[in-house]
Amino acid sequence: MKTLYLMRHGETMFNAQHRIQGWCDSPLTVRGIEQARTMGAKLRERGVRLDRAVCSTAEHAADTLELVLAELGQPDLPCARVKGLREMFYDDPEAQQDFLAENDPEACRTYYLQFGGESSDTVRDRMVATLTDIMLKPGSETVLAVGHGGANFNFLRAIQNPMPVLNAGWGNCTTCVYAFDEAHADEVPDGHGAGPWRLLDVVRL
Repeated sequence: MKTLYLMRHGETMFNAQHRIQGWCDSPLTVRGIEQARTMGAKLRERGVRLDRAVCSTAEHAADTLELVLAELGQPDLPCARVKGLREMFYDDPEAQQDFLAENDPEACRTYYLQFGGESSDTVRDRMVATLTDIMLKPGSETVLAVGHGGANFNFLRAIQNPMPVLNAGWGNCTTCVYAFDEAHADEVPDGHGAGPWRLLDVVRL
């Protein structure tokens, strides 16, 4: 059984300004830097030792990953940036004030299509495909992947009912710990526990 630590990035300038942040980028805030360091320390206290580290192509995800690896004492672990881990693409609402966002998970499934963005199901499916591919690579027994709040939520949605986890807190650097059963890698998650993935724990700041 392999283990995936799937982390949301630290707070960014757009997060602090309450702006919609999908494929657009903004830097980590001072608070975001401290959040990444604190989560790295929490994982170190748990005895986490990584074989592989990956992140979204967003700079703030890469910066979060570097800070976490430094706290883990693995600053020289090679990192790969993976497009499939990007946040949902919102298109026209990108960088706009977040009161324009759709926050209901069910309504959000198709809401951004009208602007040229992605559906939640598209994000869910690419996250499952991307993370499955990562975990099937040799030397991927314990993996850290730094992604985004929406994309990580949709990955959880593929595996189980995400609402209890969301309602308990889904802040910056929230890290979901998953078991991955390679023997069942060809099974498609059904949102009700079937498939190779299982949520083991959620680590919050």
